[in-house]
Amino acid sequence: MKDHAIFDSAAETRPVEEQFSLDRASYREQVKYLFSHSDFYQKKFAEAGFSTPEQVGDLDDIAALPFTEKDEIRQSQADYPPFGNHVAAPAEALRRIFSTSGTTGVPCYLGLTANDLGMYATNVARGYTAAGFKPGQRLVVGFNAGPFVAGAVYYGFDKIGASVIPVGTGNTERMVGAIQNLGATGVSCTPSYGLYLIDWCRERNIDTRALGLKNMITAGEPGGGDPLIRSTINEAFGCTIRESMGIGDISLSVWAEDADEAGMHFMAREFVHVELIDPQSGRTIPWEDGAQGELVYTALKREAMPLFRFRSRDHVVVSLRDNPTGRTGPRIRCIGRTDDMLIVRGVNLFPTAVRNVLEDFSEETSGMFNIQPATRGVLQDPPLPIAIEVSPGASPDNRALAERIKQAIKNRLLVTTEIHLVAHGTLPRETYKSKLVDYSKAVA
Repeated sequence: MKDHAIFDSAAETRPVEEQFSLDRASYREQVKYLFSHSDFYQKKFAEAGFSTPEQVGDLDDIAALPFTEKDEIRQSQADYPPFGNHVAAPAEALRRIFSTSGTTGVPCYLGLTANDLGMYATNVARGYTAAGFKPGQRLVVGFNAGPFVAGAVYYGFDKIGASVIPVGTGNTERMVGAIQNLGATGVSCTPSYGLYLIDWCRERNIDTRALGLKNMITAGEPGGGDPLIRSTINEAFGCTIRESMGIGDISLSVWAEDADEAGMHFMAREFVHVELIDPQSGRTIPWEDGAQGELVYTALKREAMPLFRFRSRDHVVVSLRDNPTGRTGPRIRCIGRTDDMLIVRGVNLFPTAVRNVLEDFSEETSGMFNIQPATRGVLQDPPLPIAIEVSPGASPDNRALAERIKQAIKNRLLVTTEIHLVAHGTLPRETYKSKLVDYSKAVA
């Protein structure tokens, strides 16, 4: 099997029960650390009826403890600026301070100690090695080095020993120039940017295959493992495409796909404990083949801002198929986020499910689509409007195609839709993350 390299074999191939046994000791130490260093968790645990580390118990008892929500972290920093009362290390110990985009007005800050930063880098090195990146390989990175936490990916490439060419977002001409002039063969970017790069090159008569790319890893949003996106990028560039998934507050590259290409492995072993829960009830779901649920994370060796049972809002499906690379444990595919989910007459709909249906129409559509709800909010009445882009040169006035797509969505997803076909190139190509749900036409 090609690209079979493993960065950290001891951790990545360790039997699951052996890892869980090691994690029990780390968990006990992390809980003690929270009680002695985090005002936020001292109060949170006390309110839940746990006044000492001994009362919290062992890792096996974690389901009895309260969740941590992102809004709590935002409120913590609003009440105790700039870092919040969940910070558990002295300010002078912070070696990197990243921030969110601040779309709600004030950005959230994420501080990392040297050890925390090393953990992020190790997880990236594990994940991106699994994805096929090698020492000495030249690669271009479509994530900004700052202020966002995605910039921490560069430290992981240092661990791998890759030759990195930083580009960041919004400068495609520089990225393509680096590939052409410097012989870069790897790209790290969002799946949306991978699709954008194809159209950008074609509009300038650049032969995408002639660029010589060998591998691409996508992160930042679901989609890199989607067969339609994967085949589109693979056919355009002739390169391998694999996906990774992280969460800024926990780590980059928490999950990453390897040469078996059957889902993303848990790369944050020994640093993070992960649970699967029912998003409605909050109850724990066993890690079984085919199980679906929301990921919840608990830091095991975090210093600056350790989070406990942090709800990710990422919904996944689990695979327990054996991996011929030797990596152990469950694998996942992300099927969407709570933020994007709509409920149409009692049926939960993730936008990525629409993309799965469009795989059957890959010859007639470009794969680009946009759900355009008539009203704001999660609850929607049918028919749900969806704009779908046709293939290059095809006419959007194809009522038969629209009807076939509508019927396919109804049959597979149990949702009644109103399909609007649009000309190729009509829907925006994003250079970072795509919004699959557009409320611009919605009424309040």
